[in-house]
Amino acid sequence: MGLTGTESYPKASRLLRLGIVGGGQGALVGQWHWTGARLSNRWDLVAGALSSDPERAKASGKEWMLAEDRTYTDYREMAKAEAARKDGIEAVAICTPNWTHREIAEVFMDAGIDIICDKPMTMTPEDCDALAAKQKETGLVFAITHPYPYHPMARQAREMIAEGALGPIRQALVEYAQDWATEADDPDSRSLAWRRDPAKIGRASATGDIGTHALNMIEFVTGLKVARLRADFHVCGAPKAMEDTAFMNLAFENGAPGALWVTQAAPGNYCALRFRVYGEKGGLEWDQEFPEILKYRPLNEPEQVIVRGHGAGVRPAAERMALLPRGHGESLSDAWGNLYTEIAIAVEARRAGETLPEGLIALPGLEDGARGVRFIHAAADSHDAGGTWQDLE
Repeated sequence: MGLTGTESYPKASRLLRLGIVGGGQGALVGQWHWTGARLSNRWDLVAGALSSDPERAKASGKEWMLAEDRTYTDYREMAKAEAARKDGIEAVAICTPNWTHREIAEVFMDAGIDIICDKPMTMTPEDCDALAAKQKETGLVFAITHPYPYHPMARQAREMIAEGALGPIRQALVEYAQDWATEADDPDSRSLAWRRDPAKIGRASATGDIGTHALNMIEFVTGLKVARLRADFHVCGAPKAMEDTAFMNLAFENGAPGALWVTQAAPGNYCALRFRVYGEKGGLEWDQEFPEILKYRPLNEPEQVIVRGHGAGVRPAAERMALLPRGHGESLSDAWGNLYTEIAIAVEARRAGETLPEGLIALPGLEDGARGVRFIHAAADSHDAGGTWQDLE
């Protein structure tokens, strides 16, 4: 791999071979993975265990144009068969519900295959520790799919804050608001059935589903870890078994206060992941529903609107993610493409025994996945105790 310039990713030497577990039959998360891999132009999707039901697996494999002999119904069979092939998969995307992640990941790690895992990474901190030990033993790449920091303007915010554009951070707020849970759950929805079952999803619903994205974003952008939190869970939509809304106070490691609000019952909000970060010298604001712009508000100066594209103040780490000139809109699918680009760079470097230049990629890994799981448990502990402060470290 060779860099083409300070603003470019390394060129790919070849397409890496990708497999997917879960995500078939039109499942949204599988489509995101498939789209991101294709947009990156660094992966060839060659195998999948897309469903445990033979007919659904066969139909999904045909839809995704997989060879019949590489369309599996059992991920264990898939791992064994692919590891034995000279042209076997080099990484697997795990797109199944979170209670299955640990076992699937361990099977593929034992087969020497790099891991791309949806969040939440596991059900419990103990499961996270087991995967961390397995990764240390194998040395494999273990990527967590947080796509939102792969919007160029989210990366721009991170770079500006790291450079000191805001000065010391004094407060930070993040929210993720949707509206699909305002009405009653569809009783025939297989996805909602497990999302409301603590035995399968864990101790929180909306908090695990979108709250983990919110935590990852605010820590990624500010460069600060949340040291403590206190949380209240609520049902603000139609009655349901688990929370659809959570309000949290945050305390960052530098002592700054913060707030995190997640809801799936706010009518008129579709995928509104927003952050506002304020420091001694100014503030930054970004909204995922309008991802092309970043608002920069330096103290006692006019507001600046930074538009995604090349040049005009866009930092190299953000510029290399911009695929089109300004005025040609990019979207979450492009962010997924950027995520899969960085995963490919990490996997290719590991397999070639190369060390990547510092700062080239900012791939969310196993530690980020474990942090998301501990966040869920800390929030649930706080709520159960009546809103007490809980350490997140």
